[in-house]
Amino acid sequence: MRSRLGRAGRAESTVPALLGRRWQVAGLLSLALAISGVAVGASGAGSPPSDLEERVREVASELRCVVCQNLSVADSPSDLAKEMRNLVRELLQQGKTPEEIQAYFVSRYGEYVLLSPPKRGFNLLVWGLPFLAIAAGAWGIYLVTRRWTAQREDSEQPVDPSYAARVRRELQEREGPAGS
Repeated sequence: MRSRLGRAGRAESTVPALLGRRWQVAGLLSLALAISGVAVGASGAGSPPSDLEERVREVASELRCVVCQNLSVADSPSDLAKEMRNLVRELLQQGKTPEEIQAYFVSRYGEYVLLSPPKRGFNLLVWGLPFLAIAAGAWGIYLVTRRWTAQREDSEQPVDPSYAARVRRELQEREGPAGS
């Protein structure tokens, strides 16, 4: 009886351990297969073509991130920029043109969302003001230099003839008679 109980005891203790290990191995194996399947699925046929990604980057690089304010949507790491890139991708997949996508974002955020403002209306000041500032600066430099040169010429006042005669006479007296 002892041997029977002993064998039964050993058998009972090894069976659950073996079953537990098998379940653990099976679980780990199926988890590894699931992860590799997700990785293959993400990089395989389910991923968008690279042409679409290039178009998304092109359109997103023309839009300003409204959180970062100085970065394009393509370069910004913010969550809103990621959402905007995903929206651009969806709109491109729907067949929208880049102009229609820009118009959509302008309708939501205003013209501020465009990195390069359109060359019309009030925005002409943005495009023309630097050139006007350069021209005004050059004109100001011209006027200032003209005034400086005019003041120098005016500062050389003519010498009084009586004073000039006195200076000549004193110089002759110092030098002594000429020829001696």
